[in-house]
Amino acid sequence: MSEKMVNIAMEIILNAGDARNHAAKAMKAELAGDRKAADQCMLDAKESIKNAHNAQTGVICEEAGGGKTELSLLFVHAQDTVMTINSEIILIEMMIKMNRNLEDKINGICK
Repeated sequence: MSEKMVNIAMEIILNAGDARNHAAKAMKAELAGDRKAADQCMLDAKESIKNAHNAQTGVICEEAGGGKTELSLLFVHAQDTVMTINSEIILIEMMIKMNRNLEDKINGICK
């Protein structure tokens, strides 16, 4: 595997990992009642996963243009990581919305 592909795979993995960390922080902030921090962490998570996806897409576009792609276990792992963490971000976003809906309903009833 070329150094270029190793670097791209690591860029994907690191950005996806950052996205996971931001999403986890968002959920923790939400559960602590800090909606503003949760929102900011989710924005950060989405930016990081976008960066990971863009690096992956660059390789795909290069291959679609006729270039040769060196597949390796590391690159496959990077792609798997992006897909898994993207799913986590989607689920955490839905959990935050669900939590807010429940809190708002409870607060409305208890007033």
